[in-house]
Amino acid sequence: MTETTNLDLGPQTRIVARLAADVPDARLADRTPCPDYTVGDLLAHLTGLAVAFRDAARKDLGPTTNTAPGSAAPSLPVSWRDELPRVLGELAEAWKDPAAWTGMTRAGGVDLPGEIAAAVAADELLVHGWDLARATGQEYAPDQAALRASYRFLLAAAEDESRGGGIFGPVVPVPDDAPLLDRAIGLSGRDPGWTPPMSA
Repeated sequence: MTETTNLDLGPQTRIVARLAADVPDARLADRTPCPDYTVGDLLAHLTGLAVAFRDAARKDLGPTTNTAPGSAAPSLPVSWRDELPRVLGELAEAWKDPAAWTGMTRAGGVDLPGEIAAAVAADELLVHGWDLARATGQEYAPDQAALRASYRFLLAAAEDESRGGGIFGPVVPVPDDAPLLDRAIGLSGRDPGWTPPMSA
């Protein structure tokens, strides 16, 4: 078992929920560091992944855990301002159960050990939290435990030649002495210096 086994996802889920709460409706169509996602799409993706990884922790396998992330364009629920913080909280609570970390589970249509699923969840929350903050001009100070877990996961993925590099896209080179968040973001295939495009 690794340090990830003791990871409390609550602090990072609460950070993401606060970022989402401060997104005005007028920003939902804005671009994000994810080329195919607007802010609204990103919020929809966060809602869906929170449900999927909540159910993965519970070993409640079915449609929510079988669907590959890129299989369909995300649709933002009308009630997302209530739903997203709720399912983020349920995600964090589900991973407090020691049983979530043992045995096999499934997320995104992929069978994987519970401990690895938790690392993927931490990474998704960490990277997409950065995406949301950067796209909407908010400060981002992620939970340090989630940041370390995400960095370890992304580094291992980048070094695994069978995966073809980064999880989200080709790794963006970042200086070795850069802040850990910048290095994690570079490993995720994003440019840590990304800023929203200027409005026309």
